[in-house]
Amino acid sequence: MEKVTAGRDAMGEFAPKLSEIKDGEVGPREEQLSLRDRSLADRPFVVCHMLSSLDGKIDGEFFSMPECGPALAEYGNLRGFYGCQATLYGTTTMIGSYADGIVKRLPKGSVCYEKEDYSAHSDVGNYIVSIDPEGILSWTSNSIEKKGRPKAHVIEALTEAVSTDYLAYLRKFDISYIFAGKEQLDPGILLRKLKRKFSIERLMIAGGGTINWTFLQAGAIDELSLVIAPAADGSNTAVSIFEKSDFLPGGRPVGFTLKEIKQIEGGGLWLRCVPKNREGV
Repeated sequence: MEKVTAGRDAMGEFAPKLSEIKDGEVGPREEQLSLRDRSLADRPFVVCHMLSSLDGKIDGEFFSMPECGPALAEYGNLRGFYGCQATLYGTTTMIGSYADGIVKRLPKGSVCYEKEDYSAHSDVGNYIVSIDPEGILSWTSNSIEKKGRPKAHVIEALTEAVSTDYLAYLRKFDISYIFAGKEQLDPGILLRKLKRKFSIERLMIAGGGTINWTFLQAGAIDELSLVIAPAADGSNTAVSIFEKSDFLPGGRPVGFTLKEIKQIEGGGLWLRCVPKNREGV
């Protein structure tokens, strides 16, 4: 399977135009740009990169099958293809894999911080964006270094529903945070702030299913990268690639255009698809 490591190649048709806009030398005037190009000038290029079974599950017992091994390895290798500076995870994924669970008892903050964005100093060039609308995740550090991946600085994505005590808790560990909505997360606000405040040009969304669907509905996904393992799970409780939330508007179905398909080692597949609603942000 062909391996490409340049994130610019992954951006494909968007890269030259964005380079021109950023350099400010020979780029087209704003009125000549498409809605899509203007959107990417304000926010990162976003790829949703997932590994699934043949029946569309992104967790479950199939992960332990030998048939899934090569697909897992390729999924990890392909992270480098997109060259993303940040990876975004939903709350459930953070609880299970990256944060220190749920904060059980929130200490009373000695300082009442305003509900304003906070950018902590960090020498780390990689980021994990943690979706945490209500401020429930527990932390012991402002960085994460797990699963053999480079150390990453944490950016909490909050709404104004969080308490000031939770802000004081984040400040205790010098964790960066961004407000992106009053009670519900607004993907567009979050993406624009990530680019403006942290200079993030390429962002990877890696689940779970609810956060994938939320960003897809907002037109905030530029490409779906899907590695399919040659195995089926059959579970009626395992999470799927995209899932509607019971407490958020369901939205409408979204069509995709197939960009590329390749067979990978072990009999799996790698699909690259472009959502047809990607001008939404």
